[in-house]
Amino acid sequence: MTKHLQDTTTLYNGVKMPWLGLGVFKVEEGAEVVDAVRTAIRNGYRSIDTAAIYGNEEGVGEGIRLGMKDAGIAREDLFITSKVWNSDLGFESTLAAYETSLKKLGLDYLDLYLIHWPVEGKYKEAWRALETIYKEGRVKAIGVSNFHVHHLEDLMKDAEMKPMIDQIEFHPRLTQKELQAFCRENGIQMEAWSPLMQGQLLDHPVLKEIAERHQKSVAQVIIRWDLQNGVVTIPKSIKEHRIVENADVFNFELSADDMAKIDALNENLRVGPDPDNFDF
Repeated sequence: MTKHLQDTTTLYNGVKMPWLGLGVFKVEEGAEVVDAVRTAIRNGYRSIDTAAIYGNEEGVGEGIRLGMKDAGIAREDLFITSKVWNSDLGFESTLAAYETSLKKLGLDYLDLYLIHWPVEGKYKEAWRALETIYKEGRVKAIGVSNFHVHHLEDLMKDAEMKPMIDQIEFHPRLTQKELQAFCRENGIQMEAWSPLMQGQLLDHPVLKEIAERHQKSVAQVIIRWDLQNGVVTIPKSIKEHRIVENADVFNFELSADDMAKIDALNENLRVGPDPDNFDF
Protein backbone atom coordinates (compact mmCIF):
# COMPACT_ATOMS: atom_id res chain seq x y z
CA MET A 1 0.00 0.00 0.00
CA THR A 2 1.08 3.61 -0.51
CA LYS A 3 3.70 4.67 2.00
CA HIS A 4 4.38 8.30 1.11
CA LEU A 5 3.21 11.24 -0.98
CA GLN A 6 5.31 10.39 -4.01
CA ASP A 7 4.18 6.76 -4.27
CA THR A 8 2.70 5.88 -7.64
CA THR A 9 0.29 3.49 -9.27
CA THR A 10 1.37 2.03 -12.60
CA LEU A 11 -1.12 2.59 -15.42
CA TYR A 12 -1.64 -0.30 -17.84
CA ASN A 13 0.81 1.26 -20.32
CA GLY A 14 3.57 1.30 -17.71
CA VAL A 15 3.38 5.03 -16.88
CA LYS A 16 3.62 5.82 -13.17
CA MET A 17 1.06 8.21 -11.71
CA PRO A 18 1.14 9.56 -8.12
CA TRP A 19 -1.71 8.30 -5.92
CA LEU A 20 -2.27 11.77 -4.52
CA GLY A 21 -2.28 15.13 -6.30
CA LEU A 22 -3.62 18.66 -6.13
CA GLY A 23 -6.86 19.59 -7.87
CA VAL A 24 -7.42 23.22 -8.91
CA PHE A 25 -11.11 23.28 -9.88
CA LYS A 26 -12.54 26.74 -9.04
CA VAL A 27 -9.12 28.04 -8.00
CA GLU A 28 -8.86 31.55 -9.40
CA GLU A 29 -6.44 32.34 -12.22
CA GLY A 30 -3.56 34.54 -11.11
CA ALA A 31 -1.84 34.66 -7.72
CA GLU A 32 -4.27 32.25 -6.05
CA VAL A 33 -3.62 29.31 -8.38
CA VAL A 34 0.09 30.12 -8.81
CA ASP A 35 0.55 30.01 -5.01
CA ALA A 36 -1.50 26.83 -4.53
CA VAL A 37 0.47 24.89 -7.16
CA ARG A 38 3.83 26.25 -6.04
CA THR A 39 3.02 25.45 -2.39
CA ALA A 40 1.93 21.92 -3.22
CA ILE A 41 5.10 21.16 -5.19
CA ARG A 42 7.28 22.70 -2.48
CA ASN A 43 5.54 20.42 0.03
CA GLY A 44 6.22 17.26 -1.94
CA TYR A 45 3.23 16.97 -4.28
CA ARG A 46 4.18 15.75 -7.74
CA SER A 47 0.78 15.60 -9.44
CA ILE A 48 -1.31 18.61 -10.50
CA ASP A 49 -4.73 18.33 -12.16
CA THR A 50 -6.29 21.15 -14.17
CA ALA A 51 -8.63 21.52 -17.18
CA ALA A 52 -9.18 23.94 -20.04
CA ILE A 53 -12.57 24.99 -18.64
CA TYR A 54 -11.05 25.95 -15.26
CA GLY A 55 -9.50 28.96 -16.99
CA ASN A 56 -6.36 28.73 -14.87
CA GLU A 57 -3.85 26.80 -16.99
CA GLU A 58 -1.51 29.79 -17.32
CA GLY A 59 -1.35 30.23 -13.55
CA VAL A 60 -0.88 26.49 -13.08
CA GLY A 61 2.05 26.63 -15.52
CA GLU A 62 3.62 29.51 -13.60
CA GLY A 63 3.11 27.66 -10.29
CA ILE A 64 4.78 24.60 -11.80
CA ARG A 65 7.85 26.60 -12.90
CA LEU A 66 8.22 28.28 -9.51
CA GLY A 67 7.55 25.05 -7.62
CA MET A 68 10.15 23.13 -9.64
CA LYS A 69 12.71 25.82 -8.83
CA ASP A 70 11.80 25.76 -5.10
CA ALA A 71 11.96 21.98 -4.91
CA GLY A 72 14.97 21.59 -7.19
CA ILE A 73 13.19 19.08 -9.42
CA ALA A 74 12.84 18.55 -13.17
CA ARG A 75 9.73 18.50 -15.36
CA GLU A 76 10.06 14.70 -15.56
CA ASP A 77 9.46 14.49 -11.80
CA LEU A 78 5.96 15.93 -12.18
CA PHE A 79 2.69 14.46 -13.41
CA ILE A 80 0.48 17.11 -15.05
CA THR A 81 -3.11 16.50 -16.18
CA SER A 82 -5.48 18.66 -18.22
CA LYS A 83 -8.78 18.00 -19.99
CA VAL A 84 -10.44 18.90 -23.26
CA TRP A 85 -13.70 20.82 -22.85
CA ASN A 86 -17.01 19.80 -24.45
CA SER A 87 -17.07 22.56 -27.06
CA ASP A 88 -13.72 21.30 -28.42
CA LEU A 89 -14.70 17.64 -28.75
CA GLY A 90 -14.09 16.45 -32.31
CA PHE A 91 -10.97 15.17 -34.07
CA GLU A 92 -9.29 18.36 -35.31
CA SER A 93 -10.71 20.54 -32.53
CA THR A 94 -9.40 18.19 -29.82
CA LEU A 95 -5.93 18.19 -31.39
CA ALA A 96 -6.04 22.00 -31.41
CA ALA A 97 -7.31 22.11 -27.80
CA TYR A 98 -4.34 20.00 -26.71
CA GLU A 99 -1.92 22.50 -28.31
CA THR A 100 -3.73 25.38 -26.62
CA SER A 101 -3.47 23.74 -23.19
CA LEU A 102 0.24 23.06 -23.70
CA LYS A 103 0.85 26.65 -24.74
CA LYS A 104 -1.05 28.06 -21.75
CA LEU A 105 0.74 25.74 -19.34
CA GLY A 106 4.09 26.45 -21.00
CA LEU A 107 4.83 22.73 -21.29
CA ASP A 108 6.11 20.47 -24.09
CA TYR A 109 3.88 17.57 -23.14
CA LEU A 110 1.23 16.47 -20.62
CA ASP A 111 1.42 13.33 -18.53
CA LEU A 112 -2.32 12.78 -18.82
CA TYR A 113 -5.00 14.27 -21.08
CA LEU A 114 -8.66 13.52 -20.46
CA ILE A 115 -12.00 13.93 -22.22
CA HIS A 116 -13.83 16.00 -19.59
CA TRP A 117 -17.44 14.85 -20.19
CA PRO A 118 -19.06 12.13 -22.33
CA VAL A 119 -20.90 14.37 -24.80
CA GLU A 120 -23.01 12.01 -26.89
CA GLY A 121 -21.95 11.68 -30.52
CA LYS A 122 -18.72 13.59 -29.88
CA TYR A 123 -16.45 11.66 -27.56
CA LYS A 124 -15.40 8.96 -30.05
CA GLU A 125 -13.86 11.47 -32.47
CA ALA A 126 -12.17 13.18 -29.54
CA TRP A 127 -10.83 9.83 -28.37
CA ARG A 128 -9.36 9.21 -31.83
CA ALA A 129 -7.51 12.52 -31.42
CA LEU A 130 -6.19 11.47 -28.00
CA GLU A 131 -5.02 8.14 -29.43
CA THR A 132 -3.25 10.09 -32.19
CA ILE A 133 -1.28 12.38 -29.88
CA TYR A 134 -0.52 9.37 -27.68
CA LYS A 135 0.84 7.35 -30.61
CA GLU A 136 2.94 10.35 -31.63
CA GLY A 137 4.49 10.24 -28.16
CA ARG A 138 3.24 13.72 -27.30
CA VAL A 139 1.30 12.72 -24.18
CA LYS A 140 2.25 10.02 -21.68
CA ALA A 141 -1.26 8.73 -20.93
CA ILE A 142 -4.85 9.35 -22.04
CA GLY A 143 -8.17 8.84 -20.36
CA VAL A 144 -11.66 10.07 -19.68
CA SER A 145 -13.58 11.84 -16.96
CA ASN A 146 -17.18 11.37 -15.82
CA PHE A 147 -17.73 8.24 -17.91
CA HIS A 148 -20.25 5.67 -16.63
CA VAL A 149 -19.80 1.97 -17.43
CA HIS A 150 -21.97 2.21 -20.55
CA HIS A 151 -19.94 5.17 -21.85
CA LEU A 152 -16.72 3.19 -21.36
CA GLU A 153 -18.20 0.14 -23.08
CA ASP A 154 -19.38 2.27 -25.99
CA LEU A 155 -16.00 3.99 -26.35
CA MET A 156 -14.08 0.72 -26.16
CA LYS A 157 -16.16 -0.84 -28.96
CA ASP A 158 -14.40 1.35 -31.54
CA ALA A 159 -11.25 2.43 -29.74
CA GLU A 160 -7.78 1.17 -30.57
CA MET A 161 -6.87 1.46 -26.91
CA LYS A 162 -8.90 1.72 -23.76
CA PRO A 163 -8.66 4.69 -21.42
CA MET A 164 -5.91 4.51 -18.82
CA ILE A 165 -7.92 6.60 -16.35
CA ASP A 166 -11.55 7.36 -15.54
CA GLN A 167 -11.70 10.42 -13.30
CA ILE A 168 -15.10 10.57 -11.62
CA GLU A 169 -16.96 12.07 -8.71
CA PHE A 170 -16.20 9.68 -5.87
CA HIS A 171 -16.66 10.12 -2.13
CA PRO A 172 -18.34 8.28 0.77
CA ARG A 173 -21.82 9.34 -0.41
CA LEU A 174 -21.13 8.21 -3.98
CA THR A 175 -19.09 5.02 -3.94
CA GLN A 176 -19.75 3.93 -7.56
CA LYS A 177 -19.08 0.25 -6.80
CA GLU A 178 -20.21 -1.03 -10.20
CA LEU A 179 -17.92 1.42 -12.00
CA GLN A 180 -15.10 0.57 -9.61
CA ALA A 181 -15.46 -3.13 -10.42
CA PHE A 182 -15.63 -2.47 -14.17
CA CYS A 183 -12.48 -0.32 -14.09
CA ARG A 184 -10.63 -2.90 -12.03
CA GLU A 185 -11.59 -5.72 -14.44
CA ASN A 186 -10.45 -3.66 -17.43
CA GLY A 187 -7.23 -2.28 -16.01
CA ILE A 188 -8.53 1.29 -16.00
CA GLN A 189 -7.30 3.32 -13.04
CA MET A 190 -10.08 5.14 -11.21
CA GLU A 191 -9.45 8.67 -9.98
CA ALA A 192 -11.63 10.72 -7.62
CA TRP A 193 -12.60 14.32 -8.11
CA SER A 194 -14.34 16.16 -5.29
CA PRO A 195 -13.23 13.46 -2.79
CA LEU A 196 -14.36 15.61 0.14
CA MET A 197 -17.73 16.29 -1.49
CA GLN A 198 -16.79 19.97 -1.63
CA GLY A 199 -16.52 20.04 2.15
CA GLN A 200 -20.01 18.66 2.76
CA LEU A 201 -18.73 15.58 4.60
CA LEU A 202 -16.40 17.25 7.05
CA ASP A 203 -18.83 17.20 9.98
CA HIS A 204 -20.36 13.77 9.32
CA PRO A 205 -20.68 11.98 12.71
CA VAL A 206 -19.52 8.56 11.46
CA LEU A 207 -16.47 10.08 9.81
CA LYS A 208 -15.77 12.26 12.85
CA GLU A 209 -15.82 9.22 15.13
CA ILE A 210 -13.37 7.32 12.91
CA ALA A 211 -11.15 10.41 12.61
CA GLU A 212 -11.03 10.95 16.36
CA ARG A 213 -10.08 7.34 16.93
CA HIS A 214 -7.14 7.67 14.54
CA GLN A 215 -6.30 11.21 15.74
CA LYS A 216 -6.73 12.43 12.18
CA SER A 217 -9.00 14.94 10.45
CA VAL A 218 -12.13 13.83 8.56
CA ALA A 219 -10.48 14.96 5.32
CA GLN A 220 -7.49 12.72 6.04
CA VAL A 221 -9.78 9.76 6.75
CA ILE A 222 -11.63 10.24 3.45
CA ILE A 223 -8.40 10.57 1.45
CA ARG A 224 -7.05 7.46 3.15
CA TRP A 225 -10.28 5.60 2.30
CA ASP A 226 -9.76 6.58 -1.36
CA LEU A 227 -6.22 5.25 -1.34
CA GLN A 228 -7.16 1.98 0.36
CA ASN A 229 -9.86 1.57 -2.30
CA GLY A 230 -7.11 1.82 -4.93
CA VAL A 231 -8.46 5.17 -6.16
CA VAL A 232 -6.14 8.03 -7.14
CA THR A 233 -7.31 11.24 -5.52
CA ILE A 234 -6.83 14.99 -6.07
CA PRO A 235 -8.22 17.03 -3.17
CA LYS A 236 -8.33 20.76 -3.84
CA SER A 237 -7.09 23.39 -1.46
CA ILE A 238 -5.49 26.82 -1.63
CA LYS A 239 -4.34 27.02 2.01
CA GLU A 240 -0.86 25.76 2.79
CA HIS A 241 -1.76 24.11 6.09
CA ARG A 242 -4.60 22.24 4.36
CA ILE A 243 -2.43 21.21 1.39
CA VAL A 244 0.06 19.76 3.89
CA GLU A 245 -2.67 18.14 6.01
CA ASN A 246 -4.29 16.46 2.99
CA ALA A 247 -0.98 14.76 2.22
CA ASP A 248 -0.40 13.55 5.78
CA VAL A 249 -2.25 10.28 5.25
CA PHE A 250 0.56 7.74 4.99
CA ASN A 251 1.16 7.06 8.68
CA PHE A 252 -2.12 5.33 9.57
CA GLU A 253 -4.42 2.68 8.19
CA LEU A 254 -8.18 2.25 8.25
CA SER A 255 -9.35 -1.16 9.46
CA ALA A 256 -11.69 -3.34 7.39
CA ASP A 257 -14.42 -2.27 9.82
CA ASP A 258 -13.66 1.44 9.25
CA MET A 259 -13.71 0.88 5.49
CA ALA A 260 -17.07 -0.91 5.66
CA LYS A 261 -18.57 1.86 7.82
CA ILE A 262 -17.49 4.48 5.30
CA ASP A 263 -18.74 2.40 2.35
CA ALA A 264 -22.11 2.18 4.11
CA LEU A 265 -22.53 5.97 3.85
CA ASN A 266 -23.25 5.65 0.13
CA GLU A 267 -26.49 7.33 -1.00
CA ASN A 268 -25.62 7.65 -4.73
CA LEU A 269 -25.60 11.38 -4.04
CA ARG A 270 -23.77 13.78 -6.38
CA VAL A 271 -22.54 17.32 -5.92
CA GLY A 272 -21.75 17.53 -9.63
CA PRO A 273 -23.91 16.83 -12.69
CA ASP A 274 -24.94 13.29 -13.60
CA PRO A 275 -22.93 12.15 -16.66
CA ASP A 276 -26.17 10.75 -18.08
CA ASN A 277 -27.97 14.03 -17.78
CA PHE A 278 -26.03 17.25 -18.36
CA ASP A 279 -26.55 20.01 -20.88
CA PHE A 280 -23.27 21.86 -21.34
